[in-house]
Amino acid sequence: MTRMIPMTALAVMLTTAAQAETLRFGYAQNATPTVEAMQTFADLVSEKTGGEVTVQFFPDGQLGGEREMVEMVQGGALDVTKVSGGLLESFAPVYGVFPMPYLFDDQDHFYAVMDDGAIMDPIYRSTADLGFLGLTYYNSGARNFYTSTTPVQSVEDLAGLKIRVLQSPTAIRMTELLGATPVAMGQAEVYTSLQQGVLDGAENNEFALTIARHAEVAKHYSYDGHTRIPDILLIGTATMDRLSEAHRTAVTEAAAESTAFHKTVWDAAVEAAATEAREQFDVQFHEPDLAPFREAVAPMYDELDEGNAAVVDQIRAAGGA
Repeated sequence: MTRMIPMTALAVMLTTAAQAETLRFGYAQNATPTVEAMQTFADLVSEKTGGEVTVQFFPDGQLGGEREMVEMVQGGALDVTKVSGGLLESFAPVYGVFPMPYLFDDQDHFYAVMDDGAIMDPIYRSTADLGFLGLTYYNSGARNFYTSTTPVQSVEDLAGLKIRVLQSPTAIRMTELLGATPVAMGQAEVYTSLQQGVLDGAENNEFALTIARHAEVAKHYSYDGHTRIPDILLIGTATMDRLSEAHRTAVTEAAAESTAFHKTVWDAAVEAAATEAREQFDVQFHEPDLAPFREAVAPMYDELDEGNAAVVDQIRAAGGA
């Protein structure tokens, strides 16, 4: 005999099914603090929605590189991803301000800008017509040059070196002005390219030495601090549209709170990565004079279009410069 489900119970089941959402979240290989921040985002989304919205992760480049995952968000195959702000320049020109060299005075200036809604909200919304929005940011540290053989202790040391850079026109232009040969490629290809001599070096934060194991094939790391490019947490516009107002609020709040968490763990993790690279991989750290680096890339600011020049002015004003 078939057991009948009472109408009230059936209504509850159907309502629950209708409310349940799983956000598909893909990302590339990342340092531990950022992975923890993304998990914090997922935990908070579930908590704030009473379990009605959950997050399913596809980590460590399982679905391809960052560009591919942005395109998957655009097409609806993914709901959320986290990528470098430098990559987003090829989707929305305003993101081209972030790879500009020596844009930020220091980390405090970086945080002041990134937490300023007057600056960031228009940037986050700039890709709405492309099918995705920025939710929040994560610190990805200062990017520095590291090399397999020749230490970069001056601008002249970069001459002729093949350096992997982000797939960003601004990063390519910067590297050319510094005298090196930029090679734009995905992060997953860098280790083998360094090992085989296809690349002489790359540029990234300290975690590239340890998490990506580049310290095994690159023994010189130079603190030139040319850029501080944020990581950006993205969500599809179609995803936001299908969420209820309460769920959209929960996702937005969870994103902001995950950034606050990230700030509490980032600095100690960077220091630990540098110590590991030095003590376990014998990486040598160098501190070149930055004045010649700044001078070499100064023409880039004269080349900015009017819109991005205005954003740069906002950013510099936030630093009190």
